[in-house]
Amino acid sequence: MTEVWRNWSGSERAHPVRVLRPTRTEEVAASVAEAARDGLRVKAVGSGHSFSGVAVAPGVQVRLDRLAGLNSVDRESGLVTVGAGMPLWRLGPLLASHGLALEIMGDIDRQTVSGAVSTGTHGSGLRFGGIATQVRALQLVLADGSVVRCSADERPELFRAARVGIGALGVVTEVTLQCVDQFALHARDTAMPVAEVLDRVDELTEDNDHFEFFWFPHSETALTRRFRRLPADAPLKPIGALTRRVDETVSGLGFEGLCRLGTAVPALVPPIARFAARAMSAREWTDLSPRVFASPRDVRFHEGEFAVPREHAVDALREIKRWIDATGERVSFPLEVRFSAADDIWLSTAQGRESCYIAFHQYHRMPYRRYFEACESILGSYGGRPHWGKMHTLDADALRPRYERFDDFVALRDGLDPTGVFANPYLDRVLGLAPEAVPVSDRVGLPA
Repeated sequence: MTEVWRNWSGSERAHPVRVLRPTRTEEVAASVAEAARDGLRVKAVGSGHSFSGVAVAPGVQVRLDRLAGLNSVDRESGLVTVGAGMPLWRLGPLLASHGLALEIMGDIDRQTVSGAVSTGTHGSGLRFGGIATQVRALQLVLADGSVVRCSADERPELFRAARVGIGALGVVTEVTLQCVDQFALHARDTAMPVAEVLDRVDELTEDNDHFEFFWFPHSETALTRRFRRLPADAPLKPIGALTRRVDETVSGLGFEGLCRLGTAVPALVPPIARFAARAMSAREWTDLSPRVFASPRDVRFHEGEFAVPREHAVDALREIKRWIDATGERVSFPLEVRFSAADDIWLSTAQGRESCYIAFHQYHRMPYRRYFEACESILGSYGGRPHWGKMHTLDADALRPRYERFDDFVALRDGLDPTGVFANPYLDRVLGLAPEAVPVSDRVGLPA
């Protein structure tokens, strides 16, 4: 019997019929062909950091941790090819050893490269797109077991879709990334009145290479975070090892304790949130980009996130705050607000528009559904698109009008995988059933 698989937050689980850990693309191809013959669905899984059911595998689970090599590096062009299972926390130091870096990263580096790309993971900065915009080629195993490459010049339609393919088009086994020369970031954390942040948000996003902020809804204070890009040979002033350990202990165990207290006595959540907002410290440091972009997440939580057109960001945030104040909802985690450039990837949440990402969280032991449903409704009223790797309840009918190329993506999926080899309950919901597929609960050998 296989073990029960759970994602990082504990919100999703699966008991796969088979678990495979291939070391070569050919093994992935053989396993996909075999699963299709046996009437089983196939899902690749990376680190399990997605909060949604995008990587849940009731049938054949393909773990990519052994497809994690640095396959090629071209220092002159900056093109780097890696195995799909390469974790971002490992990739950063490997690139640095060649004088290279990812142009942009998210704020967590636990994901695999293919997982981050496929779900539309992003950082913050109006001049930068998500991680998928750095992809220059992909290698995939299709539903018939064939292995194909796609790029802007080779199978361009597949490439336009597969960069944020949410696992629906095939198993990604290799990713070629356009990297940049290694660089440093000067970081400045500053607490500001949230009213001032909202009034100045356009200025702050335009005047900084990277800008984001965190806002506890029960407080009037936001922690702003500004990054300025510097050459790699700029003088570094990193956070000291001892300070970093203390910060991680306080933000981890300390905040965990406060969240547990708020769970036991919900009336304490608002004052705890105000205390946490006041405790957010102002500081500056300079370090190489991977050590600044990403930070640890030691306290487990549930998370949803929607991308709204940038011009609606302030109105949407104020409406969420009004709802919380009116209902008395207790929210233990801050809203996280980030920004990105528009791109042309079919199912990217930033497709065709500059975007503001508003992420809402709740401690994993506390009730979250009413709050998340309210955020989903409010952000949806502004044309919000849900992050594919985070929690939401939308289905294909709700998502279709939010994406110009939604039907093109589904048509491509239907042609490549008509029987739904790569589907799962989440993809059945957000894309609809493939034309010859049956629901997962009706497939032989799979639990309801």
